[in-house]
Amino acid sequence: MRKYIDASMYRFLIVGIINTIVGTAIMFGLYNFTSASYWFASGMNYFLTSILSYFLNKYYTFQHKGETWRSMIRFTLNIAVSYLIAYGLAKPIVLFLLKDMSLTVQENIAMLVGMILFTFINYFGQRFFAFKK
Repeated sequence: MRKYIDASMYRFLIVGIINTIVGTAIMFGLYNFTSASYWFASGMNYFLTSILSYFLNKYYTFQHKGETWRSMIRFTLNIAVSYLIAYGLAKPIVLFLLKDMSLTVQENIAMLVGMILFTFINYFGQRFFAFKK
């Protein structure tokens, strides 16, 4: 595990903080203030922040020198898979565990859990797939 905790992980966390601030505002804003659905609000978050994330992670986090189109395709695939796994798991688990709460509370918590799961899945996908050296 120690070999995975290096400078790229710390840079990934810095980029992640920036993306989290922007993405959280987008996702919870859409869900709570425009009545957007769970999937639309969380999906727009990752669609919009992924553009920023790609460039920051390619050039700053992983300092990837490889072909841009190839890494962009891998990055997009990684984001899609990470998103579907994280949010696909988060919602049913939270709905089950918090079945006595309102749907709005359940889905807000599910989006928060999805963000956490997404971060872990996404980091390893970017490091070992999208921007693999």
